[in-house]
Amino acid sequence: MDSTSPSLLQRLATGTDAPAWDRFVELYTPLLLRWCARLGVSEPDAADFVQDVFVVAVQQLPQFRYDAAQSFRAWLKTVLLNGWRKHQRRRARGPAIGGDPDLVPDTDPGILVDEAEHRDHLLRRALEIARTDFEPETWAACWEFLVNDRPAADVAAELGVTVNAVYLAKSRVLRHLRTELAGLID
Repeated sequence: MDSTSPSLLQRLATGTDAPAWDRFVELYTPLLLRWCARLGVSEPDAADFVQDVFVVAVQQLPQFRYDAAQSFRAWLKTVLLNGWRKHQRRRARGPAIGGDPDLVPDTDPGILVDEAEHRDHLLRRALEIARTDFEPETWAACWEFLVNDRPAADVAAELGVTVNAVYLAKSRVLRHLRTELAGLID
């Protein structure tokens, strides 16, 4: 693991980092599908919407510059809603797939996720995905201590390591996640 690796957003901005795009897709596909479901989009259409969001991301993220005053989640939500509205306009001659697009304000908390849910989703997905970035023992120590909320002494005894090793494992994994998710979580 490279402890000084750039954030995932920085890696996406190059436009050529295939592993970064794979990670981005792994992180965001479930969340985008959830947003589509809240908009009333059918599963087959949701898969198309998510692909459309990724196409826009591929086109626009190389020019995207993180601004702490802005929200990446809001940008992504806007991309999805714009695609949904465009789709609704095209289907105006037929039955709508989720209601009138003008009745879905961008700020409606019932439609999409709030910041806490977004952060929770990203952290859990990032933890699942980052598993391969660490030695199994380091990962197990962090997971048991942080996610399963077990006492460090119990985890250390089970893994045959010191309590300090458990704290170090947690620290390493969290540092990695903070670096990789910089800019993605507001």
